[in-house]
Amino acid sequence: MSFWDIVWFIIITFAFMAYLMVLFHIMADLFRDSETSGFVKAVWIIALIFLPLLTSLIYLIVRGKGMTERAQRDAEFIKKQQDAYIREVAGSSSANTPADQIAQARKLLDSGAISQAEYDQLKAKALV
Repeated sequence: MSFWDIVWFIIITFAFMAYLMVLFHIMADLFRDSETSGFVKAVWIIALIFLPLLTSLIYLIVRGKGMTERAQRDAEFIKKQQDAYIREVAGSSSANTPADQIAQARKLLDSGAISQAEYDQLKAKALV
């Protein structure tokens, strides 16, 4: 093998990997889009199987802007869900202030979940 054969192999491999990434993004976008009917999705998939390069180019030209908008919308939704979860977990974990910790310990004592001695230990720990 010559040097140029190796360079050509690297270029072809890069192009093939880029093409696969485009195909996976198109497939993910097709299944992500709730506004497109199942029949239209099936037509796109069949076209991707039989004329993959041409179909990929047409899809990117025709629906490229929509792909970006759907990806951004999904990213924003995921971020909102993550932020809400973090706020929920941070709020439901052990309270930040000693007064909140003592109040939670008092609720446990009143419900009978802990004894008076355990309550006193939790109260002392919160005040330290």
